[in-house]
Amino acid sequence: MKTYLPKVDVQRRAWRVIDANGAILGRLAVQVADALRGKDKPIFTPHLDAGDFVVVINAEKVVLSGSKESDKLFMSYSGWKGGEHYRTVAQVRAAHPERLVMHAVKGMLPKNRLGDQLLTKLKVYTGSNHPHAAQEPAEMKYAG
Repeated sequence: MKTYLPKVDVQRRAWRVIDANGAILGRLAVQVADALRGKDKPIFTPHLDAGDFVVVINAEKVVLSGSKESDKLFMSYSGWKGGEHYRTVAQVRAAHPERLVMHAVKGMLPKNRLGDQLLTKLKVYTGSNHPHAAQEPAEMKYAG
């Protein structure tokens, strides 16, 4: 008996929209990562991209538990001597709130080319408006 591999190239990908208003960041990121990978579908295969496109709205209203707003640090390095920069969650939220969600979801995807490919299907927006209404995205319920 041969192993069945789904033909993911033929299948049509759905679009889903999830509202991050009041959602806990980690729990939201788990749901989004599972939808991007296709883990909620019966044709899930770990090494294939069987997931859907996910649109996250109201990214600035995501909630972090505890004192992570002031204690958690994001580090970036320019490659130059002394080029390390540390920013708190509050500073990142003030400048680019969508990066909080992107960073959390990226950490829950595979660390290879498949993970990079999956991350391109994630669209994160501040506010409740998004330019993907033509794709008729289905409402995805936050279960946190």
